[in-house]
Amino acid sequence: MPDNLPEEDSGDVLRPACVMVFNASDPSGAGGLSGDITAVASVGAHALPVVTGAYARDTAEVVNHFCFDDEVVAEQARTILEDVEVQVFKVGFAGSPENLSVIAAIASDYDDVPLVAYMPNLAWWTEPQIDAYQDAFTELLLPQTTVLVGNHSTLRRWLLPDWNGDKNPTARDIARAAHEHGVAYTLVTGIPLPDQFIDNALASPHAVLASAKFERFEAVFSGAGDTLSAALAAELASGTVLPEAVTEALGYLDQSLNAGFRPGMGHAIPDRLFWAQPDNDDESGEKPGQPDDDSSASSLFFDFPAHDTKH
Repeated sequence: MPDNLPEEDSGDVLRPACVMVFNASDPSGAGGLSGDITAVASVGAHALPVVTGAYARDTAEVVNHFCFDDEVVAEQARTILEDVEVQVFKVGFAGSPENLSVIAAIASDYDDVPLVAYMPNLAWWTEPQIDAYQDAFTELLLPQTTVLVGNHSTLRRWLLPDWNGDKNPTARDIARAAHEHGVAYTLVTGIPLPDQFIDNALASPHAVLASAKFERFEAVFSGAGDTLSAALAAELASGTVLPEAVTEALGYLDQSLNAGFRPGMGHAIPDRLFWAQPDNDDESGEKPGQPDDDSSASSLFFDFPAHDTKH
């Protein structure tokens, strides 16, 4: 062991903020816990991962999901919470209404801790499973949620199923719908704009507080939502005020996508450690680790796939 470590924390040592992340294990590395851990660490915080289940998937699609028992999820979280102070909760895919109930109960017990909740695209699941999960999310977790994160199309179908306006709902429309269930702020991604651009907006029922526009990416991409929500949670845990935290997290996501790659035959995934890649090109002019044809994900455009707060 190193002999220069203090036996006890003197209180003067700066330690990274801690983010407890609830999510499923994703063997593709596109999202799930691996995406959360890498993004949280890359932004400068420390992840406390709680496994809610495991996907069987490749880089193209989810084949199956195996959900952990709610008691297992609860014991993982509560054991480490007795030892480590958490600055932010981040909730990804919980796997079942029962697990959502456990997470909501934990959030209620630690109601001074902000909660960032991400609703993924669940199109791979059956309709009854999606309905049961989203109903439980609405009833149990949204009242505990500080910032809800999701793609425009996913949030619209979930929160505004009867929308019949001539135009797509705005970020404020979606934020109003979320606010009816107790959500203070909603970060809506992938809002369609003219000329191949998309908008991403943090909104309350009354105003858009931060936004960032990006050119629409053409390649199919997995893991953007987990990357963004985990980065946002880490920024908030580190003390960044909400609008600035959203701007920083969106910038981080944009750079992760720009450096993205295809590890297999399916979708591209973000390089959340883009900043750690070598800067020097080799003699051929190609960066290390990149193929020498135009199939490199970094040469393509990507698209998003189809509490200072309540306290």
